[in-house]
Amino acid sequence: MRNVKISVVIPTLNEETEIGLAIQSAWEAGAGEVIVVDGGSRDTTVLEATKSGATKIVHSLPGRGVQLNAGAALVNPLHEVILFLHADNRLAKGCLQQIGDAKDVVWGAFRQRIDSDQFIFRLIEIGNALRVSLRRVPFGDQAVFVLREEFERQGGFEEIPLMEDVAFALKMRRRAKPKLLVGPLTVNCRRWRKRGAILQTLQNWCLQLAFRFGIKPQVLRDWYR
Repeated sequence: MRNVKISVVIPTLNEETEIGLAIQSAWEAGAGEVIVVDGGSRDTTVLEATKSGATKIVHSLPGRGVQLNAGAALVNPLHEVILFLHADNRLAKGCLQQIGDAKDVVWGAFRQRIDSDQFIFRLIEIGNALRVSLRRVPFGDQAVFVLREEFERQGGFEEIPLMEDVAFALKMRRRAKPKLLVGPLTVNCRRWRKRGAILQTLQNWCLQLAFRFGIKPQVLRDWYR
């Protein structure tokens, strides 16, 4: 068991109802610091992040890739690992210790627990875990973590409008196989509720396929919206 210092970076945009819980989960999991990067929220996200004890709160241009890189640039240089957490995700208390306990970690992600009792979400969780195990492509909502030095060596995330997590995974999987840790990482099911579980999943597949065939992220962003 190793005591690994881990920085948690959370990008936000109008996440006043979620950010406090995300920060709290990071602290309870043993984070060394929590950095919130806000992309121009018009609600009380920044206030809630302050009240919840974020170590640093910074502002950047909107765009998840831009925000994640901005947060990573502020990470304590003595910390070994950076974990990128979506604002509507929650780390279980043992998540960060699992990183310390794992052998030969370069990067990885967690198994999910989508916060709904519907059976279809259990299938989605299994499918997402298989994507990491077989295709070596974790998504951002699986709390991707990476050695800080390796992140810097790889040049961070591409600052593109969409699919920055997939682009990062395609780059990192050439370096090492991602570790899939048991977590669980609790995921808010709001986007599946909005579009419907099946439609949202099909859209995700289509976006991935289009991205791999070279469709520009700007086009994919407009399609997603």
